[in-house]
Amino acid sequence: METEAAPTRHSRVDRQAFTDAIPLLIPAVPFGFVLGLAMTKSEMPLWAAWLTSPLVFAGAAQLTMVTIAGTASLWAIISAVLVINSRHVMYSAALAPLFREQPRWFRWVGPVMLIDQVFALAMLRSDQEPDSFRRYYITTMVLFGTTWNVAVPLGMVIGPVIPEAWRLDFAPVIMFAGLALFAIKRVPAGVAALVGGSISLLAAGLSDRLGILVGAVCGVVAGAIAEQRITTLTTRQEVDQ
Repeated sequence: METEAAPTRHSRVDRQAFTDAIPLLIPAVPFGFVLGLAMTKSEMPLWAAWLTSPLVFAGAAQLTMVTIAGTASLWAIISAVLVINSRHVMYSAALAPLFREQPRWFRWVGPVMLIDQVFALAMLRSDQEPDSFRRYYITTMVLFGTTWNVAVPLGMVIGPVIPEAWRLDFAPVIMFAGLALFAIKRVPAGVAALVGGSISLLAAGLSDRLGILVGAVCGVVAGAIAEQRITTLTTRQEVDQ
């Protein structure tokens, strides 16, 4: 009688990555719809707006870019996107020790899709062996990259017919809240997500979806302050000991 083969370590890693990603993947879909809808109303050429998904791949930055296109200067758009994405500097610093143990090709490819969700999931698995971590990271990276680049075009097509009563503009806030739950082990990341989501919710009524920009900036600042204070307290405790 044949026995069923036990799942390999790689299959377990893939399955775990998929299971972990689902709670953060679900709110990313309506956020993609919001962005796709905003692209159809933007003064940016539709083809150029669509290209921001595979090239920029950063929801809040993309939404700000397509929203203020035509009403702000090129330098103002670039500055806004850089401010919103400045949190990725902290992400890179946190993952740098894990990436040093990886092959060169992964150190080049991995950061391309280092978005909020991938970072949150990667930090939860930072204690894995290099091979397992790489496979886990790549699985989540492909899941979010594929979902995002399907959801945004769908939003461009069916977004205009979705009833306004559905209030999809709150999708980014829901996504920030989900990230906060996953960031509990990383206090600065949790602070950034909570502050960013709360401010975005309070400022949701601002014109041109500026509430998302305000929330993102406040979240980055709050996270940086929390990181600095924790570092200071840790240093003092080490000195006292």
